[in-house]
Formats: sequence, structure tokens, C-alpha cells
Amino acid sequence: MTDFVTARTAMVDSQLRPNEVNETSITKAMLSVPRERFVPKAKRAVAYVDEDIEVASGRYIMEPRVFGRLLSAATVQSTDLVLDIAPATGYSSAVLSQMADAVVALEADKKLVESAESKLAEIDAVNVAVIDGDMAKGVAKQGPFDVIVINGAVEEVPKALIKQLKDGGRLVCVLIEGGVGRGHLVKKTEDGIEARHLFDANARPVPGFQKEEAFTFA
Repeated sequence: MTDFVTARTAMVDSQLRPNEVNETSITKAMLSVPRERFVPKAKRAVAYVDEDIEVASGRYIMEPRVFGRLLSAATVQSTDLVLDIAPATGYSSAVLSQMADAVVALEADKKLVESAESKLAEIDAVNVAVIDGDMAKGVAKQGPFDVIVINGAVEEVPKALIKQLKDGGRLVCVLIEGGVGRGHLVKKTEDGIEARHLFDANARPVPGFQKEEAFTFA
């Protein structure tokens, strides 16, 4: 039988801390949330490995290292309202629920919405609201948000999401450009929008965030 408490500790010590994820709010949350409950039973023994884990067809929980570094870049505060996009079974929302004041989890797959609601209820994550909707459009009526987290790789960040940030708000994701993935931070300031690459990262694509190909005449 797998000792999940030991596995969680090893995840933090071997995957987060060596990659400069040392914030107490992040390590405490990831030590506390039982990642194994958010993956299929057949994959629980590998819940803490350093790779993305498929939890439904074409849908994944991000590997701890990349997820942790994105959270670090987002500088989530205990007073923040967070929009968590593509949470799948809800692991990311569970972690964020321990770091922020409230979390809105936006998921397009109705079965995953039900799964996330159930699993979050099991761990008493009472400050998370799971919503079914178009992930690329966000959920403006619930915002504006201090932080937006996109769980996976995107080819572009929709303007609709940037508009849902508060002044000083941060959006993090893995952005794919030229086939290369990088951790990406977008910040809304009084002077406009700041965006920068942070670190090399691999992540699975999030459905609905493909860049539209420009039409060209033959």
C-alpha cells in the first residue's frame, strides 16, 4: 500500500524546492491536499510522479513542478479571488482553496464538473464554486479576479480573460510558441498589460485555446 503522506513530502522536497518553489503557502497547501483522490483509482500509486496525469480523455492534472512554479509566479494572497480554468477533477482548485480567499473553478466538461464538485466536497473545500462554461471566455460576472490560473498549455491567452483581471491582477499559464512551451505571466497594471516568459515548461494542451489560423489567399 502506498504511503501517500510520505509521497506528498517527497513531491515537495524533490520536485518543488529544487525548482525554487519555497513559499510556505504553496508547500503547505500541496502537502495538505491529497492529490491521489483526484486521479483514477488505477493511477493513485503514481499520483505524485513528476509528470502530467491523465484523469479523463485528453484531460490532465499538471505535473507538480510546473504547477508549483506557476503558483509561485502568481503570488496568490490569502485575500485573493481566483479563477481556476480547466481544473479537470479539481486538484488545482483544492490547492488554491487553501491559498486564496475564494476560488471559481471553470470547467467545460460536465462530467468533470460533477467529479470536481464531489471530490472538493470530500475534502471540505467550501470556498470553491465549480462552474460549467466556455473556458476561453472566462466568467466575467464572477470577477474581476486577482489571479487567473490556466491549467495546461495554450497557444494564446484570450483577451476576454485579461479583461477579467483586476488592476494588479496576474494570469499564469504555459504558453506554446513555435512548438516550445514556457511558463507565462500576464499582469494588468495602471499603465496597461505586462507579459513575460518565466521558465521552460511542458504541459498538455487545454481544449479551446488553439490559435486561429490566419486566412491567406492562394
